[in-house]
Parts: sequence; structure tokens; C-alpha cells
Amino acid sequence: MIRKFLNTVIESTLQVQPQSLVYPSPFTKADTKPLAWLMNVAPCFPVNSNDIQILSEPQEFYETLCRHGNEAKERITLASLYLGNGELERKLVESILSNSNFRDLNINVLLDYSRGSRSKNNSRRMLQPLLQHSNFKLSLYHTPELRGFYKRIAPNRWNELFGIQHMKLYIFDDTLIMSGANLSQDYFTNRQDRYFVIKNKYLCDFYCGLVEKVQGFSLVVDKGDGVRMSEGWQLPFECPKEEFVQRAGDSVESYIYDSKDEQNSHKQDGYDTWVFPLVQMGQLGIEQDANATDRIFAEAPADSKMNIATAYFNLTHDYMKTLIGESRAQCNLLMAHPKANGFLGAKGMAGGIPDGYTVFARRFQRKLEAMGQGDRISLKEYVRDGWTYHAKGLWYYGPSADLPCLTLVGSPNFGGRSVLKDLETQVALVTENPDLRTKLHGECKRLYDLGLPGDFKRDTPKWVYAMVFLFRDFF
Repeated sequence: MIRKFLNTVIESTLQVQPQSLVYPSPFTKADTKPLAWLMNVAPCFPVNSNDIQILSEPQEFYETLCRHGNEAKERITLASLYLGNGELERKLVESILSNSNFRDLNINVLLDYSRGSRSKNNSRRMLQPLLQHSNFKLSLYHTPELRGFYKRIAPNRWNELFGIQHMKLYIFDDTLIMSGANLSQDYFTNRQDRYFVIKNKYLCDFYCGLVEKVQGFSLVVDKGDGVRMSEGWQLPFECPKEEFVQRAGDSVESYIYDSKDEQNSHKQDGYDTWVFPLVQMGQLGIEQDANATDRIFAEAPADSKMNIATAYFNLTHDYMKTLIGESRAQCNLLMAHPKANGFLGAKGMAGGIPDGYTVFARRFQRKLEAMGQGDRISLKEYVRDGWTYHAKGLWYYGPSADLPCLTLVGSPNFGGRSVLKDLETQVALVTENPDLRTKLHGECKRLYDLGLPGDFKRDTPKWVYAMVFLFRDFF
């Protein structure tokens, strides 16, 4: 009941116009003032622009993780889909174990149950050295959708189609690394993503609390690699699904809105950048991020521009409808070329996934042409020799602006799977600082400069059409 009430609140506040805000707006510029509605739907964290660093390469991301892991003094909180099992991942774990403050650290790790338990040499095994210590907690989120007959027959890899823990956030003391990247070798070497390093205690407190909320209804791994459900909870695949969904969703939703009221109840002067955490857990009934993203799309006016990037192009029907029918901005969409798709060359049906995204892009392009929107909305494909592509997000440029004032960065891909099935989070970062805007533009340009105009006339195996018809919202 709490979640239903709060969803009604967010839906109604999304319609509130800036002049009737409940919370005072800190925005002063012409292009940021129309974004003041974000104050009503998410906690607002004022941040000094000098405390934000944008990384561009996977190696920087890895080195930053290891350095902070080795230097943290009080807490480490990591949320990811999984931890890989290679040498780089082992060194990352060792960087934490060798921290001179290790005994004083409170260390929490949240991964997905299915992905983190895949094969014998899995994430759980990689974390065994840390599991031997009392100040370390490893939790594995298990979707309530994978149960009964499907749980018995679904093989590894395919059991992840029912929903996963997909948030990617890495916290060391009061520093947050917000990304879409997982903790594995390819994401540390030649898989392109985005990486924002934000220093802010209150933002880190929020995300540590969010992870703890999810850990509260996840499985806990013990020293012997056994698993048990958190105290007071039944296994999500054994208890009534509706009961688990209602209780877990209420827990997270209440946390978000309690945090919003606490952070937004007073205006803080002297800042030029603001961060709004957005959460999407569709299978738990939480739609904060999808609602906010759709409004950003819808209210982008003429003469503005949106650059939208996704690793896996599969826009929801709602997003497509809004972009085509309501948005007036020039839109440039960047996606992975099949050669840059991480599923290229995979065995079995998974090998057809890159072709599946080509089918989605081809259909969207035809829809654009039929609606006379082909000049306003363009599609590009990222290609870089020897690299795969996993970056996602949005850069919003106000009317006639040369630099963006807003970016979305985090784990969502704007597709059916992100919106409906997975646990996701990203931040909406709004800035009036010219230097940070210049850096945002530079980050965007680096990615788009590696994009080629979309050419979706390439041949697609016939069976792929059947796959995308049956499993559209599983991509």
C-alpha cells in the first residue's frame, strides 16, 4: 500500500510546473530552470563542481578502484552485477585486503545471485578471502520472478533473463564512482563505459543506505559459501511472489522518499551543481527513473539537443512514443555496432543478440521515416577496433546551447529489460558550472566521434526475428 501511494505521488508531481514547486529551486540559469521539477521527485545533493571527475578509459576506472580500495579508511560499498574471476579482479580484492585500515573498514558488496553464482570459479569464490573477515558482508539479490518450474529448468545465462541486480556503484568513504561498468577484466581493459567520480558524503550516505535496503531482502553468503536469507525474510522464490514484491518495493520506495524530504526541505546556497539519484526497480513496482527520463524526453524544446547513448538499443514503446510524438529536440542516438557488441560470437542463441539489436534499430528507423522524423532523430553505431561498447546515458543541451547542462549516468539502458526487470540506478547531474559543462561536452564528443551513421540494411538470420518477437523485453 505504501508503494502504491508513493507512485501516485510521483506521478502527480511529475505534472507539477516549475512555478508551483513544493521545494525551493536552486537553479538560476535559463536552461536549468525548466529542470527544477527534479526537486519534487528525487533527493537533491548539492555538489561542488571541483569534486566531480569524469574518467574516459577503462584503465583509469580500474586504477581508481584499486587506489581507493587500498586507501579507504571507514567504508567500502560495492554494487555490481558480478565480479569476474581473472587476475585483475584478484588484484582488486587484494587491494582491499592490503589496506592498512582494513580492520576498521565496514565492507558491503551486493551482486546478482544468478550471475554471481555462475560456474564453479564465480564471484563468490573470488570473494572468499574477504568472506573470512567479520567486517565483510556479501549479499546476492535473487529475483522473485525466477521460481518453480522456471527455476528448475532455466540454465545458467538464461536464468538471468528473469531479472537481475544491475546497479553499478562503487563507494569508498565519501567518494562515489557512478558507472555502468561491471567489475571484470574486459570492463577494465577494452570495454568502453562511463565513469563519474563524485566526492560528497551525503550522496554516498544515500547510496550506502540504498544498497543496505536491497541487502535486507537478499541472500547472505557465509564463510563456507553457504547462503541464507536475510533475517525476517523468506526466500523470494518460495514465498508468495506478490508478498515479496510488495514488501521489498515498499522498503526501497519509503527510503527514497524519506531521503527526498530530508535533502530537499531546505535550499543550500553557494553551489553550481546538483545530483539527483534516480532508481528503477520495475519488478518491485518502483518506476522513479523511467518516469523522470520520460519527462526529460517529453519536455526537451525546439532548438535543444539530446544525445542519448545505450549499449543495447531496445527503447521501450513509451520512450519511442515520447521521443517521436512529444519531444522537439534534435536527438542523436548512439548504440553499439554489432562488431562492438559484447555478445558477438557467443554460443547458441546468445550469438544472435547483436543481430536482434539491429532489428530493433531498423524498425525504429523505419518508424522515424514514416512519421517524418528522420531528420530530427538520427542513429549512430559505435565502432572501435578491438573494443566493445557499454556506455549509456544522456547529455541534454538547452535551446541553442553549445554545452550540456544535464547528464544522466549510471546503469539503465532505456530498454524494456532495464525498465521492467532489473534493479537499476543512475544520477541526473545538473550543472551551471561552465568548466564542468565543457568536460561533459568533451566526454560526449569522444564517444560520438567513434560513431558511424546507422546502416541497418545488413542481413539478419531469419531465426533472429522469431527470437526478438518472443523475447523483446528480455534484451
